[in-house]
Amino acid sequence: MSKEALKHEKQEDIQLYINGEFVDSVSGKTFENFNPFTNEQVNVVAEGDKADIEKAVAAAREAFDNGPWRTMKLKERMKYIYKIADLIDEEVERIAYLESLDTGLPISQTTNMVARASENFRFYARMVEARLVGEAYQVDDEFINYTLNTPVGVAGLITPWNAPFMLETWKVAPALATGNTVVLKPAEFSPLSANLLAEVIDRSGIPAGVFNVVHGFGETAGDALVKHPDVQLISFTGETTTGSTIIKNSADTLKAVSMELGGKSPIIVFDDADFDRALDACIWGIFSFNGERCTANSRLFLQEGIKDRFIEALKERVLNINLGNPLDYNTQVGPLIHKEHYDKVVSYLQIAKEEGCEVFTSEISEENKKGNFVAPTLLLNATNDMRVAQEEIFGPVMAVMTFKDEEEAVRLANDIAYGLAGYVWTNDGKRGHRVAHALEAGMIWVNAQNVRDLRTPFGGSKDSGIGREGGHYGFGFYTEQKIVHVAIGNHRIPQFGK
Repeated sequence: MSKEALKHEKQEDIQLYINGEFVDSVSGKTFENFNPFTNEQVNVVAEGDKADIEKAVAAAREAFDNGPWRTMKLKERMKYIYKIADLIDEEVERIAYLESLDTGLPISQTTNMVARASENFRFYARMVEARLVGEAYQVDDEFINYTLNTPVGVAGLITPWNAPFMLETWKVAPALATGNTVVLKPAEFSPLSANLLAEVIDRSGIPAGVFNVVHGFGETAGDALVKHPDVQLISFTGETTTGSTIIKNSADTLKAVSMELGGKSPIIVFDDADFDRALDACIWGIFSFNGERCTANSRLFLQEGIKDRFIEALKERVLNINLGNPLDYNTQVGPLIHKEHYDKVVSYLQIAKEEGCEVFTSEISEENKKGNFVAPTLLLNATNDMRVAQEEIFGPVMAVMTFKDEEEAVRLANDIAYGLAGYVWTNDGKRGHRVAHALEAGMIWVNAQNVRDLRTPFGGSKDSGIGREGGHYGFGFYTEQKIVHVAIGNHRIPQFGK
């Protein structure tokens, strides 16, 4: 479908996808889905709840226990995984369009993310083929002990509304590739691309029940998925408070959990840094994806020697960022996902003023006022103890602070509950390594923007999460490691009672 045709495509109402069929919710209830650029209704979505989760889990359980998926020859299972990737590639323009329509993310950015989504499937197919291997241990002439990696069962995947399609595939791909079956509960604010993922996977011919999608709200559908006794795994990406609740609610059924949670990541710029590259990375790291990214560098620490020059450069750039229609390829920042989230972000700007910050931002044009726009914003004169420097705002808002020396920079950067990412800019190579080692975060970039390598672990420490995704690191979550002990000799066996 051409770009022009996409603009005129009517979005059909969305159903659930359970056991290989698109179906209405058991209750018949629906909820409205809105365009964040216009705040007009896009379509309505079937609202799943506990009854629908039970149907989806039953289908996934049956497909795992009695279907061919987990016992299928590896080569045959990988054919489905590669086929899904190919089908995603055929839909790149449509998926990118739906993602921008649904989330407000600029289409120039969603197009790149969709390309990453198909690679998620190919990457995990290659990883399973090459790296999902066991080990053997010989014990003299008595035993050979070897390990097997087996799928766990039904994986409950709960995904967020920022970059939803890419993040959904990031979980679905390793779960399916390792032989598990899936129930996906996408974020209610962004159902369009999740529905298209169900269409794509359905077209791949995957056996019924292997992949299921239940749209709905966290308090009902999500809660039922987390508590269901036939679900062995819960992988969640979202904010920290919800993650904590999920861990508590999954404890009764002893589920394995993987939590990729919130962030308030520091970017530290020393006075010897490459000024222009650090500036580019800083701007991109907080204002791309509308600032709605967990790894955003939302706390900027400037060494005092470059403070004034760097802040002036930031101000100039902020005023020149192009806000507008997310479907326009010239747009750099679009509207926030939903009016509810917009209200939250705006409330933090008021908090910043009350805490003594200078709130530096541009005006929203009249044509953009119908949308959920927050212009790129700098919180100047911030201090690290302020709420706006400690709490995750999740929008295009950056707190700007200063430091005297390396020791103070590390202390301030670590003085926070979160520990997801960190960024260091310096031309002193030894210092770059020292600071990277000292920062309390799961991922550090030195003299680099947030560039992802699928082979490496992704995840945080402290309030930013539990576990790791990416590369072979997710295999420990999506598979059970079984040890088989085989006697190859007549070892001594104690003879009780003889």
